[in-house]
Amino acid sequence: MIDIFWLIPLVPALSTLILAVFGEKLPKKYISFQACGAVFISFLISLYSFLGLLKVSPEEYPIVKNLFTWIHSGNFQANLSFQFDPLTAVMALVVTAVGFLIHVYSIGYMAEDRSYSRFFTLMNLFTFSMLVLVMASNLVLMFVGWEGVGFCSYMLIGFWFEKHSAANAGKKAFIVNRIGDAGFLIGMLFILVYVGSTEFSNINNAVAGGSLSHGLVTLIAILLFVGATGKSAQIPLYVWLPDAMEGPTPVSALIHAATMVTAGVYMVARMNIFYTTSETAGSVVAIIGAVTAVYAGTMALTQNDIKRVLAYSTISQIGYMFIGCGVGAYAAGIFHLYTHAFFKSLLFLAAGSVMHALSGELDMRKMGGLKKYLPYTYPTFLIGAIAIAGVPFLSGFFSKDAILTSAFAQGQYFVWILGILGAVLTAFYMFRLIFLTFHGKERIEPEVKKHIHESPPVMTVPLAVLAFFSVIAGYIGLPVVLGKNVNWFDRFLAPIMHKGHEAHLTIGTEWLLILISVIVALTGIFIAYFFYLKKPSVPHTLVRRFPFLYRLLYNKYYIDEAYDYLFVRPTLKGSEFVYDKFDINIIDGAVNGAASGTGFFGKVLSFLQTGFIKDYALVFLLGAVILLGLLIF
Repeated sequence: MIDIFWLIPLVPALSTLILAVFGEKLPKKYISFQACGAVFISFLISLYSFLGLLKVSPEEYPIVKNLFTWIHSGNFQANLSFQFDPLTAVMALVVTAVGFLIHVYSIGYMAEDRSYSRFFTLMNLFTFSMLVLVMASNLVLMFVGWEGVGFCSYMLIGFWFEKHSAANAGKKAFIVNRIGDAGFLIGMLFILVYVGSTEFSNINNAVAGGSLSHGLVTLIAILLFVGATGKSAQIPLYVWLPDAMEGPTPVSALIHAATMVTAGVYMVARMNIFYTTSETAGSVVAIIGAVTAVYAGTMALTQNDIKRVLAYSTISQIGYMFIGCGVGAYAAGIFHLYTHAFFKSLLFLAAGSVMHALSGELDMRKMGGLKKYLPYTYPTFLIGAIAIAGVPFLSGFFSKDAILTSAFAQGQYFVWILGILGAVLTAFYMFRLIFLTFHGKERIEPEVKKHIHESPPVMTVPLAVLAFFSVIAGYIGLPVVLGKNVNWFDRFLAPIMHKGHEAHLTIGTEWLLILISVIVALTGIFIAYFFYLKKPSVPHTLVRRFPFLYRLLYNKYYIDEAYDYLFVRPTLKGSEFVYDKFDINIIDGAVNGAASGTGFFGKVLSFLQTGFIKDYALVFLLGAVILLGLLIF
C-alpha cells in the first residue's frame, strides 16, 4: 500500500506545469478543477500511504524511494529520493488536507481576480515545494523545497504587485529569509564536510555514533535553527510575517497553517538528534520560542488590522512549537503544528470572509455587530478563537497543554512561565478581535453596510470543515494523565524521535498544570470581555494613562525602524558609494575603455576597407612594387 507515496509531490508538480504553460488559455472552471483536484489527489495518496504505514514495523522506518542519482561529484552523492515515516505522514496529510480546503475557498475568494491562473499556478507550486521539503530523504533536496517555499511566498505575498506595499512586503519576506537561509546553508555544509553525506539516516548514525564532537553538534544545530528563525518567523527574523498580510487572504492561510512557517519546526523535529545531543542548542530553541511567544503576543494586543492580529498570533504559536522541540517533546511540538494548521487556517479564511462581506475592510475599529450579518462566518470564527485560546475540549488545549507540561517536567520553569503568560495574551487578544468584530456597537461605514453579505458556499463549507477539525483534532493526543495509551500521536511519532532524559510528574502535579492552563485561558477571555463589552471605556482610559506603553506596542517596539536605521540604510548608502566610486569608475570605465579601444582600432582598420575596387587595385599595385623591390635588392 505504501509504494506509491513518492507520487504525493509529483501530482501538484504536474498541475503546476500545465497551468504555467496553458493557464492563460484555460477557462476558470478548468483551472479551479485541476488545481484543487491535484491537491486532493495528493491528499488521497497521503492518506493511502499513511494507512499502509500503520502496517509497517517501526524497524523498517524510513521507507525510501530513490528515483535517480541527482548530484554525483567525487565521493559526494545526492539522490532525488523521497522518504516516508510517521513524521512525513503527519506533514503530508496536513499540507494536502488543509491545502485542499484553502484551494477550494480560493475559488470564491479570487473569482473576480484577473490573474486567476497565475494565482492557482503559484498555489500548486507552493504545495509542491512544501511536499518536497517534508518528504526529502536528504538535506540537499530538503533545501530545494526550503528555497521553493521561500520563492513562492515572495511571489504570493507580492501577488498584487501593482500595490507598492505588496511589492515591498514580498521583497522583505524574500530578503529576510535569505539571512536565515545563509545560516541553514552553512550548517548543511558543515554536515557535508564532517559527515560526508546529507542523507538523514547517515547523519543520524554519525551523530549517534559520536563521529561529531559535542561542540560541532551544537554549532550545526544552532546554524540550522538560524534558518528556522527565518522560515518560521521567530526572533530576530520575524519582521517579514506581519507585512506578508499584503497578499491574498488564502495565501496568508496557506503560509501560516500548512507551508512556510511550519517548515522551520519540521526541520528541527527532523534533525531532532542534534537538539537531543546538545542541551545547549535545545535550550536556545526553547528560550527563543518562549520569548517570541510572549513578545509577539504583546504586539497583537494593540493591532487593529484583523489579519495582522492573526499574523502575530502565528508568530506566537510557532514559538510554542519551538518550546516543545527545545525541551525534547518533539511529538508535542508537531502535535501543536498539526492542531494549529486547522484553527489557524480557519481563522484566516474566516477573516477573509469578513473582508469579503465588508468590501475588503480590515480595520476592526470600523466593524462591530457583525454577528447578525454573518451567520456562518461568526460561529466558525468563534470556534477557531476558542481553539487557539486553549479552552478545554478543543484541539488547541490538548496540544498547548502537552508543550507546557513537558517544559515544566524538564525543569524549564522560566520557559513554562513565559508559556503561561503567552497563553493569557493569546486568549485576550483573540477575544478582543471577536468582540470588536462581531459584538458591541456597529461602527460600519454606511456605504459598506449597504453591501454586507455572507460568503458563498464555496467559501463557507471549507470554514465548517476546518471548524469541525478544530474541535476534534486534539483527541488523538489526550494528556497522559488520563492513561498510558491515550496519547496515540506521541506513540505514533516515538520510533523516530531521539529522546533525552525523560522526567515524570506525579498525577497531582499534572492535574494542577492542566488546571492552571484552563484558568489562564478563561482569565484572558474574561479580561477581554470586561474591556470590550462590559466596560469599553477601560481600554481608552489605559491608553490615556500609559501613552508611551501603548505607542511602544502599537509601533511594534520600533523594531522595523531600528532595522531600517541599523541595516537597511547603511546597506543602501554603502551600495550607492560602491556604485559611484567603484562600479561607474572602475567596472564601467574598464568596459567603456575596452569599447573605445576597439572602436579606435576599428576606425584605423576601416581605412583598409573602403569598398572601392580602384583603392584595392592601387594597394595591390603598391604591394607588387614593394615585393619586386625586395626581390631585386
